[in-house]
Amino acid sequence: MKEAYLKLLGKMTYGIYVLTSAADQVINGMIASWVCQVSYDPLLLMVAIHRNRYTHDLINKNGFFALNIISKNQNDHLKRFKGPVPEIKFSSVKWKKGVTGVPVLNECIGYMECKIKDTYAPGNHTLFIGEVVAAEFISDQTPLSTSDYKGVYLGKN
Repeated sequence: MKEAYLKLLGKMTYGIYVLTSAADQVINGMIASWVCQVSYDPLLLMVAIHRNRYTHDLINKNGFFALNIISKNQNDHLKRFKGPVPEIKFSSVKWKKGVTGVPVLNECIGYMECKIKDTYAPGNHTLFIGEVVAAEFISDQTPLSTSDYKGVYLGKN
């Protein structure tokens, strides 16, 4: 059953986003694809983050994150934001501090800044439920998704 489960997960389509946060004067960003809308009233998003990710710790410390929606032509962000060094991730990307203090990308489709409303940890990932407190629509482009990228994150690490 697990083999079929993994094959089927590999066929699912997800958006690919840059998730950012900050705490104690440190910023970080990571690639996230386990994201969904949870509610319209209030505006709630859910992101699932593996507990060993540095961004997970930053969100736990400060209670905020930003979901940056990147376009198909920004797939270079995949390699950049998969790396371990925050300074390198942001060195060649235009960004600013959002209203919540977390970094947001200047050149993307747009971003939503969220304040943590609830968390749930049913397995090796924590589900962060965030209420959208700020958002900016920047550019009308096609978002990057797993159908544009070879491979789907299956959550093993």
